[in-house]
Amino acid sequence: MTFDGVHILNGDIVSSKPDIFIQLKDEAKWMVLDDPSLVTVQVRYPDKTLHSFTLNNNNDTIKFIPAGHAPNPDNTASIHFNPYFFKDGDYELIITGKDLSENTAGAIQYRVAFQVINKPMISNMLNYPNPFTTSTAFVFTLTGSEVPQNIRIQVLTITGKIVREITKDELGPLHIGRNITEFKWDGTDQYGQKLANGIYLYRVITNLNGNRWISILRRS
Repeated sequence: MTFDGVHILNGDIVSSKPDIFIQLKDEAKWMVLDDPSLVTVQVRYPDKTLHSFTLNNNNDTIKFIPAGHAPNPDNTASIHFNPYFFKDGDYELIITGKDLSENTAGAIQYRVAFQVINKPMISNMLNYPNPFTTSTAFVFTLTGSEVPQNIRIQVLTITGKIVREITKDELGPLHIGRNITEFKWDGTDQYGQKLANGIYLYRVITNLNGNRWISILRRS
């Protein structure tokens, strides 16, 4: 089960409009998973109410995709779940599954808790390690419903001169929640030249209401 392609941990922040992908697999290739009633999907909302989602093939919110015809060595059914969590707070996703012989997928229900913050913003910005010798990655949290189209990190001297600008494409895949960039800055400027040891600033510029986050980066 993934949220926007990411396996989340309990308590993680997710998009208010996530793309949740669920798979149910059975090794029995002759008894294909083709019945929506084999899976139940429930969400506990911040007000503690529990809502069940009906699976069918003609629903914009949740869709059941059966496994292929028997015999099927890859007997896997899929669920695409695209809810809208318009209230901020703590949620819980609860999933149960079984095969055609009524064998359950586990002794207990699959549960994962998550948090939704609808306001689009960037927070908890830092780089690790700091100070660094060879390279450092950037860590930050994104909230809202989608990753901003424009996001870049500028590295500056303490006098405000921009020495390196890191684009969204360079940063690598981003998602709503906590991000650790695949990109690692190696202490070079825009032309690939090594910068002197010392203190540098960096700021994140996005199209989230013109938000900017400025932090201190130390190169040793």
